[in-house]
Amino acid sequence: MSEDQKGRPHSGGTRGGRRSAASRWVASKWAAFRSSPFLPAAVVTVIVAAAAGLFAGSYTYNMANPTPHRIPIAVVGPLHTPTATAFVDGMEKRLNTSLALHPFATGAAARRGVEEQEVFAILTVLPRRVDLAVASAAGVSVAQVLTEAAPAVAGSVGVPVRISDVKPLQKGDPRGLALFYVSLAAVILGFVGAIQLSVHASALNPAERIAITVVYSLLGGFAIASVVDWWLGAIRFPFAESWPILAFTMFTTGMVFTMFNTLLGRWALIPTWGLMVLLGNPASGGAVSWPLLPSPLGQIGRWLPPGASINAQHTAVYFGDAQHAFPFAVLAGWALVSTAVFLTWHHRRPGGGKRTPEPAAPPP
Repeated sequence: MSEDQKGRPHSGGTRGGRRSAASRWVASKWAAFRSSPFLPAAVVTVIVAAAAGLFAGSYTYNMANPTPHRIPIAVVGPLHTPTATAFVDGMEKRLNTSLALHPFATGAAARRGVEEQEVFAILTVLPRRVDLAVASAAGVSVAQVLTEAAPAVAGSVGVPVRISDVKPLQKGDPRGLALFYVSLAAVILGFVGAIQLSVHASALNPAERIAITVVYSLLGGFAIASVVDWWLGAIRFPFAESWPILAFTMFTTGMVFTMFNTLLGRWALIPTWGLMVLLGNPASGGAVSWPLLPSPLGQIGRWLPPGASINAQHTAVYFGDAQHAFPFAVLAGWALVSTAVFLTWHHRRPGGGKRTPEPAAPPP
């Protein structure tokens, strides 16, 4: 080996030293970034951007272009006559869907089916024409689809049709969206109240936390119903029924956030928002009736608090004699599970732990 080679440092050692120094520099910067407020800020930035896209996509997918999938319709009269067959086939071709036809012996029985929300319209087959009676209160979007398609079909198949509305909406809510907005307010304010308790009243013990949630739910439900009914006159509520439904909704969504806060801490808003707003509200059937929703969402929505709230409130306002237990069972199930999780693991997170005793005052 020459003298020049002995005195010159090896290139491999230099590269290794440079790599080691670069690795140490990257590691130190990453450690500093992890301990700084910029890491959670970056995570929040990514989450907000993703949530914005999901929010817009969810509501657009479900509501922008509602498409009929299977519309339940009552049929009174002979179903297999040429008149009935021509009109039904024409409607299915026009709507690009199938009509779920439910035969009823009389018009009164068919009206009862509408009251029970088993069907969305009544098709009465007569010798020379058909009568189509929609029920806007059962689903205004379904009624609109049927009333737009029926005249065109009647003209094309040569079957006269007479259209009527056997269950119209209230005058203050011609588009049938008021109940959706009312329930949306109860859902969002329910868990927003729970968020504020976690931030500003984390010293509450479990019983106090639940009691305060009950109180703000009762007051919030009363405020929503009174403003929409007494002040704006948009919806005439059966107040003794609608107020508890709104309060029950607020309590349930508040306890759902409290459950996630117990399990996930500061990231609890993500599953709450996803469950209630991104999935629950578009699939609730409030803005678009379930026969026009994508089939899986129409089924899932009934098992979530927003859909249960809409169903209970909708029946209370328009079909008061045919209230069902199912939506109340859904709300109760979510509330009980959430409360049980909170009571079992409340010591893990703020907002349900034991209150730290105040230090004794020093002697004078």
